[in-house]
Amino acid sequence: MKLVVAIIKPSRLEEVRQALNSLDIHGMTVTEVKGYGRQKGHSEIYRGTEYAVNFLPKLKIEIAVEDDQADTVGSTIRDAAQTGRIGDGKIFTLDLLAVTRIRTGETGASAL
Repeated sequence: MKLVVAIIKPSRLEEVRQALNSLDIHGMTVTEVKGYGRQKGHSEIYRGTEYAVNFLPKLKIEIAVEDDQADTVGSTIRDAAQTGRIGDGKIFTLDLLAVTRIRTGETGASAL
């Protein structure tokens, strides 16, 4: 099993969700996070004063999938989240050692 973790722009969430639904992937966790990479933040003017915004709002999506789905899920997220501008985000694929469904006690791939 794999855990696919994607950091994306908040405006791209609905496109990513629809693209994953088309793959019959329905379970995901979405967390509001802040961060920066090459984008390095920006400055904003509020009531006449300029402020440096070093951490930008992003969304972190976490999806547990079977090994053979990880590449497809990653490329689907990339295609749906890509705007071609700096700050589009990153996708990480990690090994997932164990999964247990709390309600039924199922473990492994059947718990996904």
